[in-house]
Amino acid sequence: MPRSLLKPAAGFDEPLELLAACHERIHDRLSTLERLLPHLEAHGCDPDARTAAANILRYFNTAAVHHHEDEERDLFPALLAAVPNEQRADLETAITRLLDEHRRMFAAWATLRSKLEPIEAGTATDLPAETVAAFCKLYREHIRFEEANAFGPAKTLLSEATRSRLGKAMALRRGVKH
Repeated sequence: MPRSLLKPAAGFDEPLELLAACHERIHDRLSTLERLLPHLEAHGCDPDARTAAANILRYFNTAAVHHHEDEERDLFPALLAAVPNEQRADLETAITRLLDEHRRMFAAWATLRSKLEPIEAGTATDLPAETVAAFCKLYREHIRFEEANAFGPAKTLLSEATRSRLGKAMALRRGVKH
């Protein structure tokens, strides 16, 4: 049987890959958000704009929230439990930064969400470019730092048993039987 040309989807058996795949989807939504700006100027709040806004809202209201919970409740504590003492201070500093960024991202999302909801409803076309740019910049910088300073170490520090527990917790959070 020929192998698929499509990249296989990561599952809960591969929680680190699943977290990385979430970052890819975030990048996709950020790109959609950036394309929405000129689209609104050219076409107003047409069905494509409403659909784009709905997709962005759905992702950041649900999947991104689960993603942050996966990290804060499971990944970061597992990393801290596994890190050698000589690397602990650096990891604690990185996690403190990531948690602070999560709080800032949540606040930035609240502002952006209030602009996207009327677009989804078809009642407004106001989407401030500076709000979009700040949100996208914050997320992209966060992802780069997180992949280097949390996901990278997780690949070497977390045992198979810990990864399995992480995957089970992620599935449970989403109501998926695993």
